[in-house]
Amino acid sequence: MTLKNPPAGYPVMSGIILTTLITAIVHLSFGIPLFVLNGVGYLGLLVLLYAPLATLERFRPVVRYVLIGYTVLTIVLYFVMAPLMAVGLLTKAVEAVLVALLVVEASQARRTTP
Repeated sequence: MTLKNPPAGYPVMSGIILTTLITAIVHLSFGIPLFVLNGVGYLGLLVLLYAPLATLERFRPVVRYVLIGYTVLTIVLYFVMAPLMAVGLLTKAVEAVLVALLVVEASQARRTTP
């Protein structure tokens, strides 16, 4: 099934969903409680950002900035607390892409909001 007329922000939104799922799955796969909580946090914020519920609509800009902060904090804490590993560095690269996509989406949202 394909979208005949995808919304203008569809590629960015798809990228956000994909990168968030990747980083959440990596964190969940470690099975360590702190990592599991981090993965659950990513999933929860993703749901709050895109769940098709009208009651969440007014909170989406705030949730987007919370997800940016959460991701940046995760990146910083990795370099402060964890040994450098290939999977960790790849995950941090995915998270950096996530932050960039969230910033792009926030910019697009500001331009389209009256």
